[in-house]
Amino acid sequence: TRYYNTKHQRVGPLFQGAFKAVHISSNEQLLHVSRYIHLNPLMSAVVRDNDFLTFPWSSLQSYINDKSSPFVNPQPILENFRNSQKYLEFIKDQIDYGKRLQEIKHLTFE
Repeated sequence: TRYYNTKHQRVGPLFQGAFKAVHISSNEQLLHVSRYIHLNPLMSAVVRDNDFLTFPWSSLQSYINDKSSPFVNPQPILENFRNSQKYLEFIKDQIDYGKRLQEIKHLTFE
């Protein structure tokens, strides 16, 4: 990074701008961010259809199959739903909407 930045008179990480930190200020926002994260492999076409449910680099399994993990605490999210299947329904409800947005993305004005 240092070599590239010096050579091109830049500063910061090579992939600056790819990460955006946002303060989550409400429970509703937390739920939507969680859904966004769990759908990201599908919406970004890393996996197809229901393969996002078993994507190995996702924490979704800890949320929907009660698989314990030392790194994931699904309780703050799941306590908003009757059970893990209701959370899964909440996630899946956004799939069609997200796909429609991807289809029309190129039609919008910048």
